[in-house]
Amino acid sequence: MTNALTVAVVQSAGVPFEPDASLETARRLAEQAAHDGSKLTLFPEAFLGGYPRGMTFGATVGRRSAEGREWYRRYHGAAVELDGPQVAELQRISSDTDMTLLMGVIERSGGTLYCTALVIDPGDGLIGWRRKLLPTAAERVVWGQGDLSLPPVVRTRHGQVGVAICWENYMPLLRTYMYSQGVRIWCAPTADDRDGWEATMRHIALEGRCFVLSSNQFSKRSDYPPDYPLDVPSDEVLTTGGSMIVDPLGNVLAGPERSGEAVLTATLDFDEIARSQLDFDVVGHYSRGDLFTLKVSTASSDLVEQDDVHARQGRPKVARSATAARSQTRSEQHPCTRGD
Repeated sequence: MTNALTVAVVQSAGVPFEPDASLETARRLAEQAAHDGSKLTLFPEAFLGGYPRGMTFGATVGRRSAEGREWYRRYHGAAVELDGPQVAELQRISSDTDMTLLMGVIERSGGTLYCTALVIDPGDGLIGWRRKLLPTAAERVVWGQGDLSLPPVVRTRHGQVGVAICWENYMPLLRTYMYSQGVRIWCAPTADDRDGWEATMRHIALEGRCFVLSSNQFSKRSDYPPDYPLDVPSDEVLTTGGSMIVDPLGNVLAGPERSGEAVLTATLDFDEIARSQLDFDVVGHYSRGDLFTLKVSTASSDLVEQDDVHARQGRPKVARSATAARSQTRSEQHPCTRGD
């Protein structure tokens, strides 16, 4: 593990509702990032499967429509399974480019969909994944809730890498927990292109004394199926992106990009983390564990548990490094946190 690392964030919508076509885009952009020297690349939230922007799925209080149910069937069919061919192809892309991939997907597990982030190592394959803890607003109609049995910080060949999906970044207790796990690369796949998002990313970098990577889609109405129920001109921009990379003192190293599809790169100097901690360590010398405590449950919220953890529904075996990270998450709690 070196003290410098070139990383990239991808800004692209992929092809909503068409995961195989999105994989072609993913390979093209991953190869571009690798050509630019990246060894770790972050893709946006819901890159595979699609972010259903503006979709109601025919659901209002007390009513659901037949048309909305059919759109859910299509969305469900476009989601990926963790042991399916799309994830296998992502592992090939990671291996072919010799690059760690962090990929936002819509995960299908039985009848439930999750907004999920995958961590894929070029040698070990899928080493970690996690589901968004709490979908935001109308996302709750179609996405289930995650838990912390799938750790938000994973030990990779580049050190501790954390993933907080979109508005999870506004959950201060989750942030504290992730800081306590020694995160040094904070990845924020998102669907939020508001101006305030830049301030959020810079705040987290300053607060956590870590590097922050944020990746968002740049999408137009024309990226979605022709019959998608969103009545706006085909060339109308639905989200402008705003992808960026920030250092531990809140300085922007790349972005925010708002002009279109892009791959942004920056070289991280990990010595900057120690330099930044001279005057602030939010879970160390600038914390008061005698006054504040945080209790964290890493128990699974699965309805049915079996003795073999790998027999849990929707949880395929992962590489050893992910298991090690999960073990660390359970056993190496910071003094300001309390595990179950």
